[in-house]
Amino acid sequence: MKFAILVNEGPFNHQASDSALAFARAVLARGHGLFRVFFYFDGVHNANRLAAPPAEDRNIVRGWSQLATENGVDLVVCIAAGMKRGVREANLAPGFRISGMGQLVEAGMVADRLITFGA
Repeated sequence: MKFAILVNEGPFNHQASDSALAFARAVLARGHGLFRVFFYFDGVHNANRLAAPPAEDRNIVRGWSQLATENGVDLVVCIAAGMKRGVREANLAPGFRISGMGQLVEAGMVADRLITFGA
């Protein structure tokens, strides 16, 4: 089965980002495909390489980057939501790219299931 994920919440104010990352890892571990992860609304903060959580805290931004690097997962940040929140090409973490809503539409068409995390 081929999945796509939509993340609508930021990494430090809601459980959605942690749940989405755990789900993505589980999908891949079970041999399914992960077509794309699309970050929208406050979810774009998951891509900000300038985030600096304390050393004893989990680093969700690094977790997403590792997922992309190790598994070739396409991590797409909505350009409109990113611009509104100060997330731009210059401060993207490794593995992320900026694009438009067409990437979300394509993910919904290509994947067997589009799973949403966050409101």
